[in-house]
Parts: sequence; structure tokens; C-alpha cells
Amino acid sequence: MTKSRVLIVEDEKSIADTLIHVLESEGFDVQWVTLGGDAIELVSQQSFSLMILDIGLPDMTGFEVCKKIRLISDIPIIFLTARNEEIDRVVGLEIGADDYVTKPFSPREVAARVKVILRRMNFQNNNLQENQSIVINDDRLKLAQSGCDFLIGEQSLGLTTIEFKLLSRLFEHSNVVLTREQLLDACGYASDVGYERNVDTHIKTIRAKVKKQLPDTELIKTHRGFGYCYNSGSSS
Repeated sequence: MTKSRVLIVEDEKSIADTLIHVLESEGFDVQWVTLGGDAIELVSQQSFSLMILDIGLPDMTGFEVCKKIRLISDIPIIFLTARNEEIDRVVGLEIGADDYVTKPFSPREVAARVKVILRRMNFQNNNLQENQSIVINDDRLKLAQSGCDFLIGEQSLGLTTIEFKLLSRLFEHSNVVLTREQLLDACGYASDVGYERNVDTHIKTIRAKVKKQLPDTELIKTHRGFGYCYNSGSSS
């Protein structure tokens, strides 16, 4: 069986060495670079299953690397950073990251998150035809031809994989309040891996993308203490 390939982009050797040891012990093929430019070149030339990307790199920020990577690849990206501000998490997710881990961290937790994301990617690939068969009963949205994004008019929302899965699940259960745990399940995540609050950040990002095209429409409603629901009604 071919090993999944993980690219680590991290300029601190001690952190990289720890991640390499844990990931290789979990059966991954790992490659490590210290510069964002090298990472972009590698991704343009080779195939990787996932990237672990530090935000504070010597030659450019991880945000800049992510933006450039997204022009050429949809590889899953986990940001690794010493920062913990919500704005950084939101920016990272808005530009296409799949997850966000704050230093100091448990290497085993990072390995677990890598495995969860790859399982979710396999789940989505195996169910692509199912996604394409979603029935759209809302004239504000339609499913993109690829089955991996939604359109408003003819304009793609530019959803990441997780955002697409979340909005799909909400759409399929219009006007029904879904808990964070139910939404995690839609993404292929177990509810005990610490992702509950990430759901909130992804919902904020989806809303921001919708707002650019439908500024006066609230597609997703928050029910405090319970969860979220897709609003099938007209503009609020």
C-alpha cells in the first residue's frame, strides 16, 4: 500500500524532528523544508497528501504560502503557529487552510488531526457522486458542476472541503438545528478530538463568503446553546 505523503514546512528543527518522528511512526512518508518558497516549488512538482505549514517562516508568512499553494493545489493544509488570536484562525481558514494548531502542541494530537483530515478526504472522494445528487430547493444556491462547491448565480463561493461538507449538511436539513457534534460528523470528525470550536470559525467563514454576494441574506442562523441551521426562507 502506498504511504500518504506529508510535507512539513517549519523552520525550527526541534519541532520538525518531533513531528517527523511521530508521523513516520504512524506510517507516513514525510518530507521537510524550512522555506515557503521551497514548499511551493515542491507542491508544484510532486504529489503530497497533506501539508503542515508554520505561519512564521524566514522568507514569507504561512498565509502567503497558503495563498500561492491554493492557486495550484487543493492539498489539505494544517497551520502551525505560536499565535492564538481568533483573527489569525479566521484569516487562515478564509484563505483555504483545513485546520489550525497552536504551539505548544502535542505531536500525537497533530498526527491524529492529520489522520482525521485524510480520512475525511477519502470519505468525500468516495461519496462525490452522492454530493452531486443533492437536491437544490433554494433559488439562492446551486451545486457546482464539480460537486465540491456551491454557486450563487454563476459565482462560486470558493468553499474549502470542510466548508462544503458543513453547508451541505445544513442545507440537507433546512430549518433544522444541528449541533456542533452533528456537523462534525458530517465532516468525518469524531466529537472528541477538540474540533467543536473550529465549527464556529468555519461557519463564520462561510457566512463571510456568502455575504460578499448576498449581503442582506442570512443563510445560516445561530441558535445559542444548541447549534446552527440553514435558513430556507428569503432575505432577512
